[in-house]
Amino acid sequence: MRPAVFLDRDGTLIVERDFLTEADELTLLPGAAEAVARLNTAGWAAVVVTNQSAIARGLLDERTLGEIHQRLHAELAEHGAYLDGVFHCPHHPEHPTPPLRATCSCRKPLPGLLERAARELDLDPVRSWCVGDAERDLLAGEALGARGILVATGKGVSEAARMSAAGRPPVRAAADLMAAVSTILSADQASASGCS
Repeated sequence: MRPAVFLDRDGTLIVERDFLTEADELTLLPGAAEAVARLNTAGWAAVVVTNQSAIARGLLDERTLGEIHQRLHAELAEHGAYLDGVFHCPHHPEHPTPPLRATCSCRKPLPGLLERAARELDLDPVRSWCVGDAERDLLAGEALGARGILVATGKGVSEAARMSAAGRPPVRAAADLMAAVSTILSADQASASGCS
């Protein structure tokens, strides 16, 4: 089993929008593709795990989400980067009609998406990391046994302030995905050399 970096999508890998509903609205964050390429080169799985309640809200359908993710794959490929998997939760507990109105196990902060990815891609949760711009990303990773890093992109700055005010500041923080990847790869090298 190999380690993974579980990546939140909006605000971590791509520019945060209220609801991304069209493929041509997708914009990679600066340095994000290069950060994913570093993970690829280092032999780590790069896996997107994303809540997509826009589906439950009727703002987006699965076909359009697929087009958005095809665009994401294509833009990363232009920089020599790729994702090993993209997993999404379409549910929302307040959606008006079943089956998408659900309190599910895949909506972050619950770890269902990460567990599914680990199972399907044969990943090692304990050696893995979760990177996102919200506390729910870190909690999902923690529930899986992975370490987490809060990035300052997206809503990360306000999340860090909210978490600190609540007495639970993030254990690890980074300016952006590239800085987070540097931290992860440095920690892995230190662990491999017995200096953890």
